[in-house]
Amino acid sequence: MSTKYKKIVEEIKNQLTNGTLAAGSKLPSVRQLSETFSCSKNTVIKAYSELEKEHLVYAIPQSGYYIVNEFALSAEDSTIVDFLSAGPDNHLIPYLEFQHCLNQAIEIYKKDIFTYSDHQGFYSLRTEIVKNLQDSQVFTDPDRVVIVSGSQQAIHLLTALPFPNGKKNILIEQPTYFGMIESLQIHQVSTFGIELSMNGIDLDRLEYIFKNNNIKFFYIIPRFHNPLGHSYTNNEKKKIVELANKYDVYIVEDDFLGELDRNKKSDPLFSYDTSGRVIYIKSFSKVFLPGLRIAGVVLPKIMINNFLRYKFSSDFNSSVLSQGALEIYLKSGMYKSHIKKIKEVYFHRMQLLKSACEELLPEGTHYTQPDSGFYLSIYLPENVSAKRLAFLLSEKLILIDDADRMFLTNYKKDNLIRLCISQVQDHQIKWGVKMIAETITLLSNKRNYYYSLL
Repeated sequence: MSTKYKKIVEEIKNQLTNGTLAAGSKLPSVRQLSETFSCSKNTVIKAYSELEKEHLVYAIPQSGYYIVNEFALSAEDSTIVDFLSAGPDNHLIPYLEFQHCLNQAIEIYKKDIFTYSDHQGFYSLRTEIVKNLQDSQVFTDPDRVVIVSGSQQAIHLLTALPFPNGKKNILIEQPTYFGMIESLQIHQVSTFGIELSMNGIDLDRLEYIFKNNNIKFFYIIPRFHNPLGHSYTNNEKKKIVELANKYDVYIVEDDFLGELDRNKKSDPLFSYDTSGRVIYIKSFSKVFLPGLRIAGVVLPKIMINNFLRYKFSSDFNSSVLSQGALEIYLKSGMYKSHIKKIKEVYFHRMQLLKSACEELLPEGTHYTQPDSGFYLSIYLPENVSAKRLAFLLSEKLILIDDADRMFLTNYKKDNLIRLCISQVQDHQIKWGVKMIAETITLLSNKRNYYYSLL
């Protein structure tokens, strides 16, 4: 972006923010702006195109450019610091590019949109997903892929599904993704936990649980764990797969942020599986479009028919339009470009967050140090309640997650908070951590004073 290009974009954004330009008002003509900024008309057109991509302005042929009617202050101008929400940054969602794919999908699949499609999902989409998975060292074939309505549906179905090993119990990391815990509770499944920290899990403990507790499958988030941000080493992944093979345990690998991994030598558990015991879930929600509600599950062939039966009872088939549009997007190469872009954005934000934690957090707190991903967690001093901290911060318009829902009842802890960097803007991070640190200190001092009176 040229200097003049930047100036035009920033000037219009400033006028939107301070109210100089009202919703629906007409912008200066291309000729007027080119004279004002002493630049070419092409430079102005490029600036307007950039603002169009951000849905801040729209063009009317033969008339000019106008401010969108529903313009609202962007997140970076908001007083709210959102460390809570975990969807992709709205500024990074490729709306226009995907809109083109939707339009093409309507044209290509117009005969199929209002009918039932293959329960397993479009074969052409499964083929594209298989090609895409190769970049993540997941090598399989389309016949082993089932399209589901988001990774949560896959988790929910697998929790209820009888497995070939005939076992009943499920093992999960503690803490873990709350959607998994919710499915376990709804299905009333007997569940075991294994404690996870940034040092990983106790592999001897894992072997003991596999050996003695009739485990159907082990649900694991191998990279950029939710909520800790932890990633397993390749050696740990190999050992976990070996133990699963030894004790006839399946593994459900939820690699939902795997594409943000900057370490090209980091492999999924699936790549070490030689006996068909690793089930790999590929989600498009966190790195792409949550509302698309499309994910892929790579299953052992022996499980596919039964899985499809359970899926059929749930929703017949996943959205035809979403499948068609995603297929076109993957095939065009736009998805790879999108991943390349967001990988750097989220890595940068995580470095800012870790730096702020290192500089500002008070004594007695500890924080996890993920390389990238969405999540970083802070362990609070023993006398500070995560729930109380979250409440006080919310009154200051700083949103965090107290992580309570991410624990099984017998593992509950009130000293862990989760910060998510996907919705917070760069310039908000340090100030947000400063407020968190000050509130931790306030709570800690109050409790210390109370106990000194006893």
